[in-house]
Amino acid sequence: MKNYNINKGIGRTVEFKGLKAQYLFIFAGGMLAILLLVMIMYMANVNSYICLTVGITLSLIITWLTFSLNKKYGEFGLMKLGVQKKHPQFIICRKAIKRYVKFNSKNGKR
Repeated sequence: MKNYNINKGIGRTVEFKGLKAQYLFIFAGGMLAILLLVMIMYMANVNSYICLTVGITLSLIITWLTFSLNKKYGEFGLMKLGVQKKHPQFIICRKAIKRYVKFNSKNGKR
């Protein structure tokens, strides 16, 4: 039996087989979801060959997508991409200009 080391040094992210940080959680969550889907299909009396085919196909797809995202965006790329989508493109100001200039009524100065 092979022994895999997951060593998280101080200030370093978790890495397993080249997958870093959030990609490792995406991969594990995807595999868990596929396992649950195949189990539900099997309990619903779907043909076992169809269950196996769906399970293997989806697991290959999730593996390929996770590793390609890891290669394309790097360690913090998905977080940066998510922040970029939430960042507003324009700052809209709908107040009248008079509202930004304070007027002191006591001595008549602005």
